[in-house]
Amino acid sequence: MATIDIEQTRNQARALLDSRIESVTALVKTRQRITDLKEQLAEAERDDKRAYVRATKDGWSPDELKKLGLESGAAGRRRKASGRAAVESPAAAAEDKNHSHQ
Repeated sequence: MATIDIEQTRNQARALLDSRIESVTALVKTRQRITDLKEQLAEAERDDKRAYVRATKDGWSPDELKKLGLESGAAGRRRKASGRAAVESPAAAAEDKNHSHQ
């Protein structure tokens, strides 16, 4: 019967575990990066809202800001998220108009 080298077996097992630890470490680092970026985005969105309010208090109307491509952050994000093109369909424009008067 062949002799099993315990030390060699342990070293092979460690190499396998080290490889698994490296992959899970990379996963944890990636997840942490996502968390950090989400926090940075939330902070940037709060800053954007404050800057928008400041601009309107400085005399810029929402329509003027929209013409400059600077509509309110929430409205701009909704449009981008829904996948609307830069030129809206008449139905979409009418829908926005109806909602803005409510």
